[in-house]
Amino acid sequence: MRLKQKVIMLAVAPLVVALCAITLYVRQQAVTLAQQQRDTIGSAYLASKEAELRHYVELATRSIAHLTQSGRSDPATQAEAIRILSSLSYGSDGYFFVYDTRGKNLAHPRQPELVGTDMWNWRDSTGSLTIQRLIGLAQGGGGFLRYTWAKPSSKTAAPKLGYVVPVAHWGWVMGTGIYLDDVEAALELVEAQQSRNSDQTLLWMAVLATLATIGVAGGGLALNISEGRLADAKLRALAQRVVESQEEERARLSRDLHDGISQALVSVKLQLEAGIIRLDGDAGKREQARAGLERTVDQVNTVLGEVRRISHDLRPTLLDDMGLAPALEYLAREFGEDAGTPVRFRATGAVDALPDMVGTVLFRIAQEALTNVERHAQASTIELSLERVANRVSLSIADDGVGFDTDDVAVHPKRGIGLRNMMERMEAIGGRLSVDSTSSGTSVVASIDLKE
Repeated sequence: MRLKQKVIMLAVAPLVVALCAITLYVRQQAVTLAQQQRDTIGSAYLASKEAELRHYVELATRSIAHLTQSGRSDPATQAEAIRILSSLSYGSDGYFFVYDTRGKNLAHPRQPELVGTDMWNWRDSTGSLTIQRLIGLAQGGGGFLRYTWAKPSSKTAAPKLGYVVPVAHWGWVMGTGIYLDDVEAALELVEAQQSRNSDQTLLWMAVLATLATIGVAGGGLALNISEGRLADAKLRALAQRVVESQEEERARLSRDLHDGISQALVSVKLQLEAGIIRLDGDAGKREQARAGLERTVDQVNTVLGEVRRISHDLRPTLLDDMGLAPALEYLAREFGEDAGTPVRFRATGAVDALPDMVGTVLFRIAQEALTNVERHAQASTIELSLERVANRVSLSIADDGVGFDTDDVAVHPKRGIGLRNMMERMEAIGGRLSVDSTSSGTSVVASIDLKE
């Protein structure tokens, strides 16, 4: 996987995980809320139905109160009470039923075939002894009971909520009930609506999550493209600077060889030729030849010094033979002699066993910094120090010159090339370069943490 793809994945993956977690949490909360709402609505609906059943039974009790409280219990009076209760129906599935305390059915308007039947041991579809439980509730003062019974309108078994009370004067159990399949259907409708709302919410969340993911991925891709173009532009500029630096160095070497060494060698050649001619002459000519050859030796020594200087500029042998500290000390002394500005060098710590690449980079930075001081600083003194504390190596070049505006140099297209070169050298080896410049002087510090 390429770096750009990894960056986009790193940006998108946490977003996708967070959105999935939020979606799952919202889904769980929606399910919990739907269940709570179902329970609340169901409880409220049942409470209203229980109150309604109480009212129905109270009306039925009042409708036969003149008979039950008359003190008569003859068959005719009880038959009249059963007729009245059988005529009190509400809706297609609402009716009143009557049992005696032994489980015999005395009245059932919707199922007259049950009248006179002993139903003490009758069980509903769940195996529950429904009649015994109803009689037990009535004997305890009355109450509600859930059971299964055939629904008159559909002729199928359905859940039912019954309410029974005792008819104490005659030993009867009277009651009525409502079927709960309509309640279940209403609650299922509410739950289905809740589920649709939840699904729509999750769908919108999925759409928004997809759009957000596409937006983040697109933004990351655009940023990567933009940063890639910027990096390519910087790389091209760096490559151009490298080529320009190489050409400048070649031009400098060409000038040094042509203007210095080449001309000096031509002069040596001419003097050697003149000396050879004079050697064939008289004693005076030979003496002139001897003096000319001595001057030629001096010129050869000068040429050798120039060759050593060029070689030292390219890479001092002290850096390879003795290490960074002696090379910096020689550089400081040589710079002081050539530029006329004294350079005080100081080395502390174990600086004699540095990696080759670190030593080369720090030496080049010292060269570049001293060159900048000579060209721009107008300094009277320069401090050059090399220090190692534990695994950290620091090179510091400080002067008391006029200083410069670091921000202006950083953004100027034609200035600060030397500073950028120093920074790029340090970044290449994992180091840091800091520059602090004021009107009273400039300090350049290059530091790097060595590996164990």
